[in-house]
Amino acid sequence: MKRIGQFTLQTETRPFVESFAAVTGKKEKEGPLGPYFDYSYDDTTLGQDSWEKAESQLQTEAVQRALQKRQLANTDIDYIFAGDLLNQCISSTFGLRSLQIPFLGQYGACSTMCQTLAMAAVFVEGGAARRALAVTSSHFCSAERQFRFPLEYGGQRPPTAQWTVTASGAAVISQWGISSQKETTASQSSTNNGESVEKKPVISAITIGRIADLGVKDANNMGAAMAPAAAQTLADFFSDTKTRPTDYDLILTGDLGSVGSQLFEELLSNHDISLGNLHQDCGKMIFDPQKQDVHAGGSGCGCAGSVFCSKILTDIQKGVYRNVLFMATGALMSPTSSQQGESIPSIAHLIHVTAQ
Repeated sequence: MKRIGQFTLQTETRPFVESFAAVTGKKEKEGPLGPYFDYSYDDTTLGQDSWEKAESQLQTEAVQRALQKRQLANTDIDYIFAGDLLNQCISSTFGLRSLQIPFLGQYGACSTMCQTLAMAAVFVEGGAARRALAVTSSHFCSAERQFRFPLEYGGQRPPTAQWTVTASGAAVISQWGISSQKETTASQSSTNNGESVEKKPVISAITIGRIADLGVKDANNMGAAMAPAAAQTLADFFSDTKTRPTDYDLILTGDLGSVGSQLFEELLSNHDISLGNLHQDCGKMIFDPQKQDVHAGGSGCGCAGSVFCSKILTDIQKGVYRNVLFMATGALMSPTSSQQGESIPSIAHLIHVTAQ
């Protein structure tokens, strides 16, 4: 792995996304991206007796479906990197404990999907793993109970608030040249029929973000808290790589929502960076603001995880996008820090994905 500039790592062995899956709740299925999700539950309990167990079930289902797509067994995965929003990452540990795969828990708040992808890619690039799995999740009801108020309280949400997405995204990161039996068969069939073989989404570069804090204290305005970190990380990437926005097909942020997206682009202007129409945000994509009352958009680990592990990776495989910057953003807060009047630090990690 080669370091570029101060903050960016460039891969040389082309670790790629071999398989992926996204599992969501009912509200997410009813949004614009519903057809892209692998499976959606009809109710928020997922057949469990607590919101926390329901979120664990999201991770279990997403991982199982990602493995099944390529006929992979648990033993084909060398490490699993997983995280969520709940205390001690219990959604991940309880949801994945039965897999018996070496586990490394991650916490990056809503940036966790990029963090797990980055760690998985580093392990594969360095030869520590043939395949590593990245997964994260969030659940509206479990997040409300931990960070704000129990649903029974009936608290009012201001316009800047975002709706925590009930979803999980999972991706298998593999060594270049490795293939499952299913992939080999499909490739031979495509070649024989003269059809084009789907592109492989390769993680070409990684920029690990720095903690940013402009003093935002409003827990109902996550977009404003996270926008500074997003602008900082993207500026760092462009500086390290000597590239510019027009070198990419899509610049995708995690869950800034409508408020944070506007602030993000305003902050980038301080760096003389203009994204034009290249920027999209998972928090704005997953719900229909005209038909679904989500205020400023979607948020949570499952927001970036489910959007990236469904529509975005599918479009990369099809060649719709060939050069994508995916940057998930997270608010590094806790109920305790908010109750003590602390500001909300934020983080944003970036991965550069190319179609090869």
